[in-house]
Amino acid sequence: MRYKQFGKTGMQVSEMALGTWGIGGVGWDDNSEETRLDAIRAAVEAGVNFFDTAPAYNGGAAEQLLGKALKDLGVRRNVVISTKCGNVFVNGTTYVRDGSPARIRQQCEDSLRNLQTDYIDLYLIHWPDPNTPFAETMDALNRLKQEGKILHVGVSNFSQEQMEEAGQFCEIEAYQPQYSMVHRDDEALIRWAAEQGMGVMTYGSLGGGILTGAFREVTAFAESDSRSRFYKHFREPMFSKVMELLKVMDQFSADHGGVSLSQIALNWCAKKDFVSSCIVGAQSRAKVLQNCAAFDWDLTEADMALLDGAVRRCLDN
Repeated sequence: MRYKQFGKTGMQVSEMALGTWGIGGVGWDDNSEETRLDAIRAAVEAGVNFFDTAPAYNGGAAEQLLGKALKDLGVRRNVVISTKCGNVFVNGTTYVRDGSPARIRQQCEDSLRNLQTDYIDLYLIHWPDPNTPFAETMDALNRLKQEGKILHVGVSNFSQEQMEEAGQFCEIEAYQPQYSMVHRDDEALIRWAAEQGMGVMTYGSLGGGILTGAFREVTAFAESDSRSRFYKHFREPMFSKVMELLKVMDQFSADHGGVSLSQIALNWCAKKDFVSSCIVGAQSRAKVLQNCAAFDWDLTEADMALLDGAVRRCLDN
């Protein structure tokens, strides 16, 4: 595993972070609890020290599994936990944004219990709440930071204007955007965040799984599945464009000893100088270890030029 400095926080984090949206047990493939716990154990064994979760991932279930696994392994003090606030999972189907001070504090206390810890390394606002002034939300985070319950503050899914406004009331040290070969909409914003000294942790780094090559035909996922609800590239017209990119990645794999497509995609993402860590939501030991193996080798500048060209040619039209 490789590690990078995470912005100005002073934390050294693995270039792959294990995401736990699917590990929470809703919105993705259905795996047993033991399989999901073992995925966390595999990540620790492979050198991953960065774990991303949220109370919105099945009403705290993901946090609880992560907390159990890390406690059983006795590694809490050796890892960095990122969790979130301001987004509530309601009735098993709906996400509601709530950045009110009362909700922020309640979610923090709940997360501390779920994670079986007395502090959270990185606390992110999951989505901006248009109904609560940033001054109120950030003041609540400042108080939690002063109490030692959270160490660093960040945001996810914010615009530059929102970060600049919120940053007037509390220092923003991290940014979590969606970013991958198939989603580069916010690259300029991500570069800006990195230039401000924020650590950048990308989610959807494998495009929800489409960059693994596992999906070669349009698939009808359940309405509640995040691949039909959240990731547009599983549907036409984007799907056919991604398939053209996969052909280039297939050839690259064949020319480089059969490395997996997921490893190519993760290397591409991690190679960007504005990315600190790539979040990957693998739910099984085998997938976690395959993804971690991406950091046993490195793309050359020529490789990056080839892949960047393919991304633009296949997707930017």
